[in-house]
Amino acid sequence: MTQNFSKSRQQAEAAFGRTQTEFFARGRAVEELDSIVEARDAKTSRLRELRMAKEAEAHAATPKTIGSRAKKS
Repeated sequence: MTQNFSKSRQQAEAAFGRTQTEFFARGRAVEELDSIVEARDAKTSRLRELRMAKEAEAHAATPKTIGSRAKKS
């Protein structure tokens, strides 16, 4: 079913199609950026937890030198 539209209607349809395409392309770009940010935040959280666990382990393994220094004096 092909319809013959006026020239102004054809131009309006073409302009609308371009606008709609830009709108959906922008939406896909935003979704992609959101997923990148989400992945980065998850990785940052995971690395922070690992670093904190490593620091806690190192702190627990450090001998308490305050008591031994007091005995030497």
